Amino acid sequence: MEFISDYGLFLAKSLTVLFAIMAVVALLAGLKQRGQKQGKGHLEVRSLNDHYDSLSEPLAESLLSPNEKKHRLKKRRKDDKKRRKDKQGATEKKRLFVVSFHGDLRASATQSLREEITAILQFASPRDEVLVRLESSGGMVHSYGLAASQLDRVRKKGIPLTVAVDKVAASGGYMMACVADRIIAAPFAYIGSVGVVAQLPNVHRLLKKHDVDFEVLTAGDYKRTLTVFGENTEKGRQKFLQDLQETHDLFKQFIREHRATVDVDAIATGEVWLGTRAEQLGLVDEVLTSDEYIADQLNDVDAVEVTFAMKKSLPEKVGLVAEESADRMLLRWVKRLSGPRHFS
Repeated sequence: MEFISDYGLFLAKSLTVLFAIMAVVALLAGLKQRGQKQGKGHLEVRSLNDHYDSLSEPLAESLLSPNEKKHRLKKRRKDDKKRRKDKQGATEKKRLFVVSFHGDLRASATQSLREEITAILQFASPRDEVLVRLESSGGMVHSYGLAASQLDRVRKKGIPLTVAVDKVAASGGYMMACVADRIIAAPFAYIGSVGVVAQLPNVHRLLKKHDVDFEVLTAGDYKRTLTVFGENTEKGRQKFLQDLQETHDLFKQFIREHRATVDVDAIATGEVWLGTRAEQLGLVDEVLTSDEYIADQLNDVDAVEVTFAMKKSLPEKVGLVAEESADRMLLRWVKRLSGPRHFS
């Protein structure tokens, strides 16, 4: 019994030392990251023509006869020769630049998006095209406003911009999408949620019950409208609602400017629609997945995927994992509350 007790004590001490070392390593990594330049990363470029060809190679090797393999090899050599000739400027192909945007509440991917767009605009011409694979349920207004502005840089240069929605483009995500010249969406993608929402708890009565005072001191009538700990007033509540309405009006005006054929008042109810219904409402132009859109053009374009990979410190990686877990839990909760509209 004494041996088990000693061993347990030794194990507890060992674990304590281990956790302490891990905490110090994480702290040092965080301090090192702060000392480096913000936004440090690198650009990655992948040929989608080569990628799609490589996907078909195993099937070709298994299914084709020797004569068919020989013919296929001959055709590939001919295509490669033509591609090299095109790059030398004899007959330049249209280029399709593909970027992906996976949005969270803070639209954190905007930092990578701005680098990707900046790089693309140095080489793209009006005969080329930019395709954005967009997936976002929306988030902070100012964050998604900046993300939409990054996409607008492409249009201002006269370069065709297409947004593909395979899963969801809602609220701020749709605000980004409507900047494009063309929006395509998968049949069961969620589109819409043109509305503005804000919510916060208020524990003033709980504090008052336990004789805890909380004072909010401001200079300016509307420096603080609603608060979590203080007592909210009807005047502050009405101002908060007014601000929400103004933001909603700006959102609707933004859609009118970029999607003139949409009846904005009819769709600006906060509802979401599946891709097929969204096409009927004019929210998207065609029901099509991004894979179909790219694959259908591969014979006529040089398609490249452009990704700006940001370097993350250890604390950032841990935080990212925690945030993704929280997002998954929130999504499961929303599905349970939303009933049969969601697939489980």
